[in-house]
Amino acid sequence: MFWNALALALREIRRNVLRSSLTMLGIVIGVAAVITMVTLGDGATLQVTRQIASLGSNLVMVQPSRRMGPIRDSTRAPAFKKADIDAIRREVPGVEAAAPMAMTNVTVVLGNKNWQSSVTGTDNNFFAVRDWALSTGRQFSASELSAGAAVCIIGTTVQSEIFGANDPLGQRIRLGKMSCDVIGVLEGKGQSAMGSDQDNLVLMPVRTFQRRISGNQDIGLIQVSAISDAMLDSMQENLKALLRERRHIAAGEDDNFNTMSTREISETLQGTMQVLTALLGAVAAVSLLVGGIGIMNIMLVSVTERTREIGVRLAIGALERDVLMQFLVEAVVLSSMGGIIGIVLAIFASMFIASLISVPFVFNPAIMALGFLFSTMVGVVFGFFPARRAARMAPIEALRHE
Repeated sequence: MFWNALALALREIRRNVLRSSLTMLGIVIGVAAVITMVTLGDGATLQVTRQIASLGSNLVMVQPSRRMGPIRDSTRAPAFKKADIDAIRREVPGVEAAAPMAMTNVTVVLGNKNWQSSVTGTDNNFFAVRDWALSTGRQFSASELSAGAAVCIIGTTVQSEIFGANDPLGQRIRLGKMSCDVIGVLEGKGQSAMGSDQDNLVLMPVRTFQRRISGNQDIGLIQVSAISDAMLDSMQENLKALLRERRHIAAGEDDNFNTMSTREISETLQGTMQVLTALLGAVAAVSLLVGGIGIMNIMLVSVTERTREIGVRLAIGALERDVLMQFLVEAVVLSSMGGIIGIVLAIFASMFIASLISVPFVFNPAIMALGFLFSTMVGVVFGFFPARRAARMAPIEALRHE
């Protein structure tokens, strides 16, 4: 019975190709829109995950902050000092490396070229903490770090903007009012999860930065990496306890510093992206509802047009369930064909848009299968009422229909 109903449904679709195509159009657009939105959302989530990973593995970032409790402290939280870095390396279990970071914005100048960048005072632990290698050149020597030598390592953006195709090693550039020799170039990392250019930076020994640029011993950021991912949470808690002790924060008082791990950042951003993806998918799914209503309307018209045919079938012995099956299968075939076309269209659209907005294309078979299943269910739900109406016709009244 089913195969007979399927054959009749395909015959009817072939008879009215234009009408059938317009009926499927709503399903095609709905399925394509939902799958495209979800696929692009998955790609954006993957890109955010990769960008967070580029910050460094098992990383905790610590910054001074004002107390944010019921009674807010309006004074500026004290910055960190070198002694805090030494204590973290010495006393916190699970620490692989801890890097001080003191930062400001500068204008990089070479001859008649200049470029706005950020300069960071740090040490060689920076490369381990951030999992960042050099493409050329070398790291700071022990004597350069202890003496505060005027040397620097630049990012690829600074290299391309200031030096172009020329070799920067050994060249002398000016950072604000001071000059330094370029001893290395970092490998490119691209944009961060927040959209900033990670390669637009200049590194120098932290002592050089404090003496020649900031004029103080303050450290505005500490980046600490754990030995393993399993030790990240315990290391972060021990780090908080040590800093509370060193900053003389009494029990019950709020911290005057913030700690955040790359895992926390990743989970927050991924959660946000997933909510946005679900929202966009839900908005796109409205077009599936519109497509389902279109199928119901066309099927009702079809029932009216084929009233005499229905009457003949019922008069020669067809049961109600046979007529119900015929029209229901026709609705499901229309919606399923629309779903298949929508899936193919979504794949090509997702690949094109992903390349256009520079996010990875993520092929997700589950969402493709869900889109097809949903389109089939639309056919069942919206095709049932017209099919039931056809099946309940009185044979004599149907035969009298003009």
